Order: sequence, then structure tokens, then C-alpha cells
Amino acid sequence: MDRKTVYVFTSCGLGQTDNAELKLKPAKKFLALLAETDPLPAQLCFCTDDVKLCVNGSPVLDELRHLASKGVELVLCSTCLETFGLHEQVALGVVGRARQLQAGG
Repeated sequence: MDRKTVYVFTSCGLGQTDNAELKLKPAKKFLALLAETDPLPAQLCFCTDDVKLCVNGSPVLDELRHLASKGVELVLCSTCLETFGLHEQVALGVVGRARQLQAGG
């Protein structure tokens, strides 16, 4: 994995289940382990309901803050934030448009 790697999150957590807590546990662990990799990814992009991971009150904010402090750029889908009414609740990351997400920054 090189610094050109970009991960794209597309659901609020990891896996396929209706149990939100069960989806968040592996996401939290994945983000913590990702912070230990070398080299780190260049970006984490958040689309659809996964933008909720980057807002106030998210259970994975500590892990995301740690990644951001190490230079990983967090890019959030602006349209998704608008759809969920979450623009004012963004705790970290940059709000991007589809072209920015498509280009990897």
C-alpha cells in the first residue's frame, strides 16, 4: 500500500446488517488498525450515510482524528451531508464534491 491509496466508505460502518452497533465495531477496529499501517493511505472518502461517521457524536471520531493527525485527508460528500442535514455537525474532514471524490482529492 502506498500513499496513493484511497479508501471509500459507503455505509455507516462495515459489513451488511441491520444492526448498527455490529457495523460500527469492525469499523472502529479497522480505523484503529489502519492508523498503524505504513505507509498510511492518502485519503478516506465518505459517501452516502457513512458521512455520519465524521459528525459530532460519532463513535469513531477518536480513530478518525488520529488518522487525520497523521496526515490522512478525510473527504466528505457534500451532497450526502446536505441530504442528511449534517453540514453544521461536521466534526472533522473536508467537504468535497463528486469530482474531488472521483479524483481522489
